Amino acid sequence: MSRVAYLDYNATAPLRPEALSAMLPVLQSVGNAASPHVLGHESATLVATGRRRLADLLGCSVGELVFTSGATEANNMALRAALSRGQRLITRAVEHPAVLETARALARERHIELTVLPVNGDGRLAPEALEYALQDPGPAIVSIMAANNETGVLLDLKEIAAKAHAVGAIVHTDATQLVGRLPVNLSTLDVDLLSLSAHKFGGPQGVGALFIRRSLKLGVSPLLHGGGQENGWRAGTLNVAGIVGTGAAAAAAQAEMAAEAAHVTLLRDMLEDSLLDRIPGASLNGCRERRLPNVCSITFHGAPADAVLARMPDVAASDGSACSSGSPLPSHVLLAMGRTVEDAESTIRFSLGYATTEGEIEYAAEAVELAVSEVRGLLGITERACDDRDSVGVAAMTRREGAIRHA
Repeated sequence: MSRVAYLDYNATAPLRPEALSAMLPVLQSVGNAASPHVLGHESATLVATGRRRLADLLGCSVGELVFTSGATEANNMALRAALSRGQRLITRAVEHPAVLETARALARERHIELTVLPVNGDGRLAPEALEYALQDPGPAIVSIMAANNETGVLLDLKEIAAKAHAVGAIVHTDATQLVGRLPVNLSTLDVDLLSLSAHKFGGPQGVGALFIRRSLKLGVSPLLHGGGQENGWRAGTLNVAGIVGTGAAAAAAQAEMAAEAAHVTLLRDMLEDSLLDRIPGASLNGCRERRLPNVCSITFHGAPADAVLARMPDVAASDGSACSSGSPLPSHVLLAMGRTVEDAESTIRFSLGYATTEGEIEYAAEAVELAVSEVRGLLGITERACDDRDSVGVAAMTRREGAIRHA
């Protein structure tokens, strides 16, 4: 098997050993958690344990969690339910498509007022932008992600929630990239709704959750009908093994969070410094000081990301959100931050995690440097020209189809 440096944790993290060990016996057993017999009771007990472990990670009550298939479903559920209490939805231009596309669909279906706030050049929200949007009359829902999936930029959720609640707005956050990486304590973080996916912190794929604060007294508004599971919020047989794995991953992430954050910060900085020092015309996207410890987004001017990634198959990284993979459009996040189309198309996201090693970082740094140099060479772009972005320009980008596709 070829050596692969896996640097795509924001797309999905490898399953933690603790989660795998916990899931294996459940996958080999039988029992619907809703069944009245002894095997059903055993499954229900396993689900309760998984729910408690996730609640411990989040600092919330077990009764405030609804298990879903992932954050995409949780985001859809949250926004649709919250809009029963308001007809204005405020979000940002750099949100995940699971929020932006849901918001646009709701604007069409329910004729709600949708406000999409801009961000500044480092991906942060100008405080006055939210304050201005909240001045409009009528109940509103504010949906802003805790940490951006492409740049890792962190938001001050406490400040946002305080401003929103001051005018009676409901606050939802897509915390998919934050949970399990940095502390989340919902007993002090005053958001009303929070979405997450287990596979971002080492749990299994296909499991997520929606936190619904009990004091919100939100009416039950399921996406799926047909049963009374999850207190009526989500019909369907519970994924017992997936929930068990989620709980085990949550417990492991909670126990190792501080050590893992320090570990990935050190390795991220090592990778970032190496690439920025060794590759002319490379620049960092986002706020360097306030971001997740595991993420860096780097633009390699004059080197289209798809071509760079194709030339280093043993480095698993991303040219944007995994949910947008295959899209011909450049990153909406980078465009909203003021980057050009050419720069957005020349950006790679590296995201590290609990199992990343120093050897992977060293290997990746060398591979990226070589791949970028080769791609620029095919396009006839010199290293000196890369520092002058105007000289790279559109002309070089338009040559890539002929130069790279046939290389």
